[in-house]
Amino acid sequence: MGREEERIAEIESLFRDVNERIAETAERFGASDAEFVCECADTDCDERFEADLTQYEEVRADGVRFLVAPGHEEPRYESVVHSRSRYHVVAKNKDRRVAKAVRRLDPRADDEPASGAAIRL
Repeated sequence: MGREEERIAEIESLFRDVNERIAETAERFGASDAEFVCECADTDCDERFEADLTQYEEVRADGVRFLVAPGHEEPRYESVVHSRSRYHVVAKNKDRRVAKAVRRLDPRADDEPASGAAIRL
C-alpha cells in the first residue's frame, strides 16, 4: 500500500477512535444521540454533526464504514452508502488495500461481523 493510502487509513481511524469515546460517554450518561466528529482524511477538518447512537452503532457494524460531513468523501477510495442531511456514511470499497488497513485499525476488529453487514439507517 502506498503512503497516501496508509495515511488516509490512519487519520480516519484516529477520528473513528475519537467517536468511539464520544459514543461510550454518551451511553454512560444515558443519551440517545451525540455530537460526532467528521471521520474524513483531512487533519484540519473540524466538522461536527449530531447522530443517533443506534445509527452510529449500525455504521460501526462494519469496520470499513465511516461517518463524514457531506462533501468530505474521498471518491478514490470510498463511496457514499447512505446519506442523511447532517452526515454521510461512506464505505472503503474502492481499494481493497485501504479497506484492509482500516479493518486492521478498527478497535472493534475482534467483534467484526461478516463483511456485507446490512445498514438500516
